[in-house]
Amino acid sequence: MAKKHGLFVGLTTLDCFYQADHPPAANEKVVADQSLLVAGGPATNAAVAFAQLGGSTRNKASLLSVIGGHPLTTLLRKDLRGQGVTLCELDENWMEPPPVSSIVVSKETGDRAVIARDVKDLQVQATQSPDVLAGVSVVLIDGHQMAASAQIAQWAKARQIPVVVDAGSWKPQFETVLAIADVVVASANFWPPDCQTLDSVFAYLSHLDVPQIAITRGHQPIEYLDEAERKTLEVPQIKAVDTLGAGDIFHGAFCHFYLTHTFEEALLKASRVASFACQHWGTRDWTQVYRMTDDEAAASDL
Repeated sequence: MAKKHGLFVGLTTLDCFYQADHPPAANEKVVADQSLLVAGGPATNAAVAFAQLGGSTRNKASLLSVIGGHPLTTLLRKDLRGQGVTLCELDENWMEPPPVSSIVVSKETGDRAVIARDVKDLQVQATQSPDVLAGVSVVLIDGHQMAASAQIAQWAKARQIPVVVDAGSWKPQFETVLAIADVVVASANFWPPDCQTLDSVFAYLSHLDVPQIAITRGHQPIEYLDEAERKTLEVPQIKAVDTLGAGDIFHGAFCHFYLTHTFEEALLKASRVASFACQHWGTRDWTQVYRMTDDEAAASDL
């Protein structure tokens, strides 16, 4: 079977992790047990996860994002190279600092507190060539670059390349991408206009003719719609060390398994990978531990 190649379109941030007993309160200084500085963002973390899978050969992961030329991006580039992710620049002339997120993970529970700036000003125009899809097996879109994402989704649809959308939260003009998607994997925080219940979210996405829909809800069962049938899927119950990036890792693993498994199987296997990652600190430690010889070995190990 040909090597899997995923194209991940969206946001890249510089993530500063701290593990501590608790996040600081007002005027409190907290000493961290450990810290980490890595590339983050939904599409970026998904690309890293996808690149770890595929057995001994590993998958090929390409990340289409705004990186730019600010000195801080050297850290991002080095980290992603080390994770086997190929960068594709959306705006080579961007010279502003990358978005920075500061994250405190509570040592006892794995819960996290995050502060990050708004990235609305990071939107760029669609200037890519269809050649960006050469050899690509699957496309994932996180909604942070809407114009470029809509263009690439249309090209992918014409080439019969599956388009997976990570619907973490509602963003303006998201419907232009959702209407082209083959799969939408939404979070419990995804609320389209006038939607206030899970039923209404499923109805909204079904009205856009999305064939396969799933809503992840942390440690609670996944709810999904496949061939007009609504179902639930239990997820592994674990003691989490760090839950940050779990959804992103889920999406990257889902893209890997979706190419060779049924929708339900891909959801189940992706939940096992994400659960495995949650038992390790940060968004990189799990990749050093997670090794598999093939897809079935991975499923039996998790």
